[in-house]
Amino acid sequence: MKLHEYQAKQILREFGVPTPQGEVVSTPADAKAVAERLGKPVVVKAQVLMGGRGKAGGIKLANTPDEAANAAESILGKRLVSPQNPQGLVAEQVLIEEAVEIAREYYIGITIDRALQRNVLMVSTQGGMDIEEVAAQNPDAIATVAIDPLLGLTDYAAREVLYAAGIPQEQIRPLSALLHGLYRAYIAVDANLAEINPCAVLADGRIIAADAKITIDENALYRQKSLAALHDESLDDPIEAEASRRGIAYVRLGGDIGVIGNGAGLVMCTVDEVARAGGRAANFLDIGGGAKADRVRQAVELVLMDPNVKGLLFNIFGGITRGDEVARGMLEAFETLQVNIPVVVRLAGTHAEEGRAMLQGTLLIPAETMQEAARKIVELARGV
Repeated sequence: MKLHEYQAKQILREFGVPTPQGEVVSTPADAKAVAERLGKPVVVKAQVLMGGRGKAGGIKLANTPDEAANAAESILGKRLVSPQNPQGLVAEQVLIEEAVEIAREYYIGITIDRALQRNVLMVSTQGGMDIEEVAAQNPDAIATVAIDPLLGLTDYAAREVLYAAGIPQEQIRPLSALLHGLYRAYIAVDANLAEINPCAVLADGRIIAADAKITIDENALYRQKSLAALHDESLDDPIEAEASRRGIAYVRLGGDIGVIGNGAGLVMCTVDEVARAGGRAANFLDIGGGAKADRVRQAVELVLMDPNVKGLLFNIFGGITRGDEVARGMLEAFETLQVNIPVVVRLAGTHAEEGRAMLQGTLLIPAETMQEAARKIVELARGV
C-alpha cells in the first residue's frame, strides 16, 4: 500500500527525520492561507500516487500566497499524466511546503532484497533522479549494505554505506542520524520500501527529506490499522478493489477467459491450461472452500465486470465439498444472473459424476478433465 508524500513525511518526522514545513490542503483558498502562515516562497505539490509529477505539471513554485492559490487551482481536479502512469491520476490534494535552497541532492532508500532475504540500505550521490534509471545507466553510483535482521542498522553499517557512496566527510554524521531515523520508521510501519529522494543538503548546511515515499506491506495492515485507514484506491484496479471488499481473492490478468476455481494452486494450474489451449486468462479468482449459490453469484459478477471476458471456466475439485452441492450452487446462482457468454464447468472429486449429471441440459457445459474444459472454453470464446 503506497502512502502519499505528506503521509510519508509525517511518519518520518515522528522518527526524527527533518522535513520542510508544510500542510496538505484541498482548496486554493486553503493553499493561500498556508502560504501566508509560512511567510515565505512555497512549493505546491500534487499528492498523487505516481512518479513524474513535476513533468506532468504537478509541482509549481509560488513566491506569494496569491501565486500559491493560483498554482493550487491549476493542479486540483486535473488529471496528471506521466510516462510512468499514462492513464493519469486526478489530483485531489496538494502539499503546500516551504521552498528550500538545495545545494546538493542524494538518494537514500531501504527495501527488501529477496535474494539476500534481508533489508538493504541504498545510498547514491545521484539524488533527484529515478533510482531505476541510475541503476540501469550507472549501477556503481549506488552503494548498498545488507541490514542484519538481529542487530538492525548499526552505526558501522551506516557509516560504511555512506563512505562507499562517496558522501563528504562533514556530512557523514548528520546523514548517519537520518539513516537511523529512516530505518526505525521503515521497521515500525512494516514497510517494504522507504525512500528519500532527494535527500537535500541545503545552502545553510542542513540535511532534510525534500521528498519521501513509503510503501507498506499489505500483509501487515492487520497490525497497522491507522495506516490501513489511509488506503487510497486511486491506483487500485476497480474490480480487484471490489473483490477485496467482498473478501474474494481476485487478480486481473488481461485476457478474455474468465477463470474461477477453488484453491489457489488449482486456479493457477487452470490459468496455465487455458494458455496451453491457446487462450489467455482474464483473471485469477479463488472462490475458496465450498460453493454456495451466493458465493458463486458474487464470483461470477466479479468476472463479468471485465468487459473483455468472452468465456467463463469453472474448475472445481470436490474434496470435503461434494460435487453435487457445487453444481446445485451454480444452478441456483445462474438463475439470478444474466450470462450471455459460454460457461464450461469441470467437476472432479467427491460426487463429481452426480454434479455433472445435474448440469446436463443447462447452459453450463460440463467437462471431465481440466484439459478438456480449457480446450472447450477457448474454442467457444473464439466464436463469441
